Amino acid sequence: MFKVKVTVIDFLGDKEKYPCHHRYDLGDEFIFDGESFTGTICPSLIPLVMPKILELHAAGPRYRDLMFYYPFLYSPVSAEDPALKKYDGIGFRNVLESYSEPKYHMANLASSGFKWPPPAERTAKKDVTIICPDYRTSVKVKLEAFDLSDKGRNIPYFRRQMVILQKILNKPGIKADKILDEFSKAQIEGIYPALSLIMVQALVEELELMSYAEIRDGKATVTKKGKTKLVEFKAGLSKEERQALEI
Repeated sequence: MFKVKVTVIDFLGDKEKYPCHHRYDLGDEFIFDGESFTGTICPSLIPLVMPKILELHAAGPRYRDLMFYYPFLYSPVSAEDPALKKYDGIGFRNVLESYSEPKYHMANLASSGFKWPPPAERTAKKDVTIICPDYRTSVKVKLEAFDLSDKGRNIPYFRRQMVILQKILNKPGIKADKILDEFSKAQIEGIYPALSLIMVQALVEELELMSYAEIRDGKATVTKKGKTKLVEFKAGLSKEERQALEI
């Protein structure tokens, strides 16, 4: 599970003529750490961002808006042309150019895409963004998973991940599917959540997504970032906890 950050990245509307009544500025942040929220959030954004926060909390940086997968975002803009219906089945003509609309044109609220020539890779809706429903101001926020969650009900899973990091650090290059063998039966079954191959796989995948661990050719190593994270984790443990976790 992951911590999620919501950041104000743009004002697509006329901020001077229609000021934001929540007093948002560029760079303002709102964070969900898995247990609580910090920062302020406009009530108009709450019903829009909360579902995305929960999705990112679960999926982390793997999550993509559903629109990301639509191939039509890489089509050019079009014009109606009934004579071409015999080809495409509907009747549209390619307009092989990118339109440039005035700053506050409603078309600017549409998702990115419809550029010609198109990009070399899929970029449209790659970032998870939300636009405030007050389209006069159109505050735009970006949502992103930025770290593992170590709060609330996620604490046991985070602790398991940190111990896994220690096991990998003790044996650099260990095969990822052999990490479970580094735990005793008591460590596997006597601590919540019980470990299994699929559990270790899921936890290691999250470590890799946050660049704390790296898997190459099926072998696991701890990154420099992961070593720092492990040191920070150990520093926050009591002597009793360190002995219990054997870390």
